[in-house]
Amino acid sequence: MLFDMRELSLIKRYKILNSTITPRPIAWITTVSEDGTRNAAPYSFFNAVGDEPPMVVLGLLKDPATGGMKNTASNIAATGEFVVNLVCEADAEKMNMTSIDAPADLDELEYANIETLPSTAVTPERIASSPVSFECRSLEMLEIGPRQTIVIGEILVTHIKDEFILDPDKVYLDTPAMKLIGRVHGSGWYARGTDLFKMDRPKPLPKD
Repeated sequence: MLFDMRELSLIKRYKILNSTITPRPIAWITTVSEDGTRNAAPYSFFNAVGDEPPMVVLGLLKDPATGGMKNTASNIAATGEFVVNLVCEADAEKMNMTSIDAPADLDELEYANIETLPSTAVTPERIASSPVSFECRSLEMLEIGPRQTIVIGEILVTHIKDEFILDPDKVYLDTPAMKLIGRVHGSGWYARGTDLFKMDRPKPLPKD
């Protein structure tokens, strides 16, 4: 069946994207407002997009009631800094708590009783229990359409918990042990990264 995305309603487009582009990694983003209020919120319109410089992209949907930026986007626009914390299964409930629509003056890290650690290159703190945290600065913020802000961020510093590093010189990581979770189809559904299979990459074809 063909779906013309140019003709569909917003909710139908959203359902198609959320039900097909899966699993999606979760960026549990910590930011700080100009007045010092801490914010944490999860976003699954997120991925890595480059390595020179190392970059991530965030798709931050706007407030459906007001059409304005939500707290995360507002804080990044004001300060240019954020931390992407990856989400392990043990943090699922706390991550979900921070998805609440909250006033800008609420400290969501305190609200969800989340322990933090200081960052080294940016002001926002990182989540202590996260297996991996990326300290980032905003390179570009793009207003793409009436409903979303795209943020391209450069990763300045990466924190990886020691127990997940198999060989620090070769940077071999025990990714399965991190027990990272992702978003899948429908409202409230998540995936574990435990059902895996491996294929060898094809060898290069001979050149003429």
